[in-house]
Amino acid sequence: MILLVAATEMEALPLAGKNTGHSHELFVAGVGPLETAVRLTRRLCEGKGDISLVLNFGVAGAYAGSGAGLLDICLAESEIMGDFGICHQESIEPFAGQLAQKAGFSLEPGYLAQAWEILEKQDYRCKKGVFVTVNGVTATARRGALLRAAHDGLCENMEGGAVARVCEEFGVPCLEVRCVSNMVEDRNTANWQLADAIRKCGQAVSLLVDHIVLI
Repeated sequence: MILLVAATEMEALPLAGKNTGHSHELFVAGVGPLETAVRLTRRLCEGKGDISLVLNFGVAGAYAGSGAGLLDICLAESEIMGDFGICHQESIEPFAGQLAQKAGFSLEPGYLAQAWEILEKQDYRCKKGVFVTVNGVTATARRGALLRAAHDGLCENMEGGAVARVCEEFGVPCLEVRCVSNMVEDRNTANWQLADAIRKCGQAVSLLVDHIVLI
């Protein structure tokens, strides 16, 4: 069974009522790393024996210069907790010593390769790379440039790192798929394509549920 994890009802909506492809469950985990970690942990504690894959999906903001653009489908090679540490004006310093914790998580390469091949065959414009999980949406081009440079980031979101960490703890493979709804720039929601990104991400995830081979 595939557990489909989205942060919000609006991101989950395109998959509501889907009854084809692999057996799956749609799960809304909440916004931000804390709520996501709590809800997903509770769900997996209730029973993970039948879950072969956690597929995390939704929208993302792409960093300028990363190669990703509006409505591109992005696949995570890894997730990193991007603003975990000491946040200076021009840099983010990782914690050291007793405060140091793992902040980066690799996603399942076998499922990533499958997803890339499936979507490319259907002419989706895909990118793959490092996803950056943040505690708050980046609202300035300056902070976006800082995060991209610090982590070689492709795009940012607020839940992926938490999903990857919980899956690692429970030994469940994780795949993350997002569609770019906006560029990370000085905040201007008039430039966003949120509805189109939600719809396109839902189409891509539906395709994966239909065609991915569970390992």
